[in-house]
Amino acid sequence: MKNRRFLFEEDSVPHALGVMALPAIVSQLITLIYNMADTWFVGRTDNPYMVAGCSLVLPVFMLTIVIANVFGSGGGTLISRLIGSGEDEEASRVSAASLWMAILSAGMFSFLCLIFMTPLLKFLGASDNVLTYARQYMFFVVVLGGVPVIVSNTLSSMLRSIGLSGKASFGLSMGGLLNIALDPLFMFVLLPEGYEVMGAAVATLISNLTVLVYFIITYRKACAETVLRGRMQGKYPKRESLLSVFGVGIPAAAAVFLFDLCNIVINRLSSAHGDIELAAIGIVLKVERLPLNIGVGICLGMVPLLAYSYAAGMRERMDAVFKFGRAVGLAVGIVSVILYYNFAPVIMRAFIGDADTVRFGTQFLRARCFATPLMFLCFSMVHFTQAIGRGKEALYLAVIRQLIFNIPILFLMDRLFGMTGIVWTQVIADIFTVTASYIIYAGIRRQEGWPAGI
Repeated sequence: MKNRRFLFEEDSVPHALGVMALPAIVSQLITLIYNMADTWFVGRTDNPYMVAGCSLVLPVFMLTIVIANVFGSGGGTLISRLIGSGEDEEASRVSAASLWMAILSAGMFSFLCLIFMTPLLKFLGASDNVLTYARQYMFFVVVLGGVPVIVSNTLSSMLRSIGLSGKASFGLSMGGLLNIALDPLFMFVLLPEGYEVMGAAVATLISNLTVLVYFIITYRKACAETVLRGRMQGKYPKRESLLSVFGVGIPAAAAVFLFDLCNIVINRLSSAHGDIELAAIGIVLKVERLPLNIGVGICLGMVPLLAYSYAAGMRERMDAVFKFGRAVGLAVGIVSVILYYNFAPVIMRAFIGDADTVRFGTQFLRARCFATPLMFLCFSMVHFTQAIGRGKEALYLAVIRQLIFNIPILFLMDRLFGMTGIVWTQVIADIFTVTASYIIYAGIRRQEGWPAGI
């Protein structure tokens, strides 16, 4: 841990954040690429129903990330704070407990998805044209693949919490690259025509299983060299530690869940306007994740540094990390607005050749891209509150963003302006959300006795 402590305590802020964030960004991008790869390869069929089927499953798949966040974010941020305050033994107990709670929760989730698959997909807006494809994709990616995804992401978060961001990110990146390689093999070679969606799903499952094996091996090696553990060894975490895991983990999961819920609402509202519109918005929601995932990677890199600095009483370093991270994220957001607005038709044609889908998607992407810098500011504030153990404020931010602003405005804008209103909602909602988040941030600084700052 000696080298790790140098990274957390003495290294320059840009270099420390680079060491932590760059691997996270790479893994986020590769994960995104492999998620988009399924859509891209399925789009080669020029069948909008297949594209819509894959898109409808995305919110259900995101629930695996919700569960992983409870134990990965909740346990991981606590581990960083415990190391910062010198409580290594408690950090070990927290890591083991978080891992086993994640495994049990993953098994329950997959079982429930198997039982309620068809009603859930119909609730999400699957028409008769789309349902068969959505069922194929969900069975392999979520029902069979849920446990590998949840456990892998939990292990990744705990490795990152002790400074092993490179190893954490390598596993996710490896899975993404493997999926990209396997997609065309299963879709166009091994399975017959008409089963392209199933082929993409099987490729994803195999990739996720491979990632799980990697993380099990890597985590076992880390257990021999760091505070991480895979077994309880007769001692359980303190009650306050478990409360802290859930106190931060549940708000972190709620943020992802409510983001997912918002996408479900978008899909349901869009499906009422037609399957073509649903396919177009499905592509847009994946494409816009490129800059968003870069932003998430920056935030994931910041969190262990912020948590350690906060627990160690290094307020100036904590502020420096947060300010530098936000500056980089905002720059990425602004560049993405310029590129997406100007190249929207090219981007859409890269995914599907259907002229109507491209036309709608171009309009949708040009509207939603303006929200990208605002969304990063929202993400960064949520991750800051998680890092310093402020689970209540993290939950407030998630609820304010989605339940107070985003989802109600979606229904209102759909009623007033149809699909045009749906795609412009994100910009309007996040203007209000960013304002609210900075008010909460200022309140935290006053409560902690820190000087006012941005």
